[in-house]
Amino acid sequence: MSVQLMWCKNTVLLFLFLGISCGSTNKLEVKSEKAKVDSLVDNSNKILKQVPNNHSIIVGANQTEAYLPLLQGKRVGVVANQTSVIFKVNSEKLEVKSFTHIVDSLFSLEIDLKKVFSPEHGFRGTEDAGALVKDGVDSKTGLPIFSLHGKHKKPSKEQLKDLDVVVFDIQDVGVRFYTYISTLHYVMEACAENNISVIVLDRPNPNGNYIDGPTMEPEHTSFLGMHTIPLVHGLTIGEYATMINGEGWLKNKVKSDLTIIKMKHYTHNKPYSLPQRPSPNLPNDQSIKLYPSLGLFEGTTINAGRGTAFQFQRYGAPFLNSNTFNFTYTPKENFGAKYPKHKDILCYGEDLSQVETEDSVTLQYIIKAYNNCNKKEAFFKTEVFTKHAGTKRLQEQIIAGWDEKKIKATWKTDLDAFRLIRSKYLLYN
Repeated sequence: MSVQLMWCKNTVLLFLFLGISCGSTNKLEVKSEKAKVDSLVDNSNKILKQVPNNHSIIVGANQTEAYLPLLQGKRVGVVANQTSVIFKVNSEKLEVKSFTHIVDSLFSLEIDLKKVFSPEHGFRGTEDAGALVKDGVDSKTGLPIFSLHGKHKKPSKEQLKDLDVVVFDIQDVGVRFYTYISTLHYVMEACAENNISVIVLDRPNPNGNYIDGPTMEPEHTSFLGMHTIPLVHGLTIGEYATMINGEGWLKNKVKSDLTIIKMKHYTHNKPYSLPQRPSPNLPNDQSIKLYPSLGLFEGTTINAGRGTAFQFQRYGAPFLNSNTFNFTYTPKENFGAKYPKHKDILCYGEDLSQVETEDSVTLQYIIKAYNNCNKKEAFFKTEVFTKHAGTKRLQEQIIAGWDEKKIKATWKTDLDAFRLIRSKYLLYN
């Protein structure tokens, strides 16, 4: 699929400005080029006026005129990974051709960047799921990188002491147990406790057009689910940040000094194809659409495609019934999965890489796998499954033989209540 992003005046301005500033040695030289930049922007406006402005999404990171003034004269930290990019434009063909990482862009523009914070999978997005990531240094800019998925999941007072503002720019996929929203919570909380502002550069939610799944129960709070929300919450990361603040979910009811840089031309029903993997094991649109459903296998002994090129597009295990499942594959060590379940062992399962996905959580795959498992007593890893599901009831219902329709009926009351809460924080139609 083509990337559904677009172009606006400020995007062109940034990269024209960037081209000039990269060769400069100080801010005075940049300012001396203002007349040239103004002229180039005027020319770019003539081109952009030819393009309909209501078809493609412009992400928050490209709204440079909205947030660059907020960073001037401030000491800045950035929470980022490989998805934290500003998209470039081919001004002749008006196509998104490439992108620049936001850290590289802000650094080149001589914003006073002090440090980078990275979520699960690390700054470059190459670490395995759940792997503890060490602090480091960015080889390109020399900035220190502090991992928020290692010794600390919440920035420490020491790490924040020389900052005025933290920019949060990470692509999410709209699933409760996808941990970037937990990192967002801790960043907002730490910054609120230390009188530091937070700016969230909003990005689309590829699963943002529906709400579904069991709602997390408070007694099962963990890094895989910090709030009583459904498995699929239907919010952008900016909307979710606003909900965290508005619902008083931060420790001691502190409030974050929060600014959301909204997208342009985004709606919750507009399809969006991610231009980069948001994490190593979500390689494409199909995996992202199936992730809310197949992610539940993370709390079982069933492999969900890790160790193959079809992560979250298949599932299997050596002990699934070979008479029911005639599809086979063998997980191997690969990018993002050093130790996949059933490594180097033939697995029987189901290939979902070509199935038509629906805008809902489906339980048909996990129910089918359990019902056709030769080792039912070893199927669930109860503690991990409960953290993913957010409730003990789902495992109990599957073991008791409930069908999907009966199980999903038990979610309705909670989902209806959440829809009312969600409606208060929507920034887009």
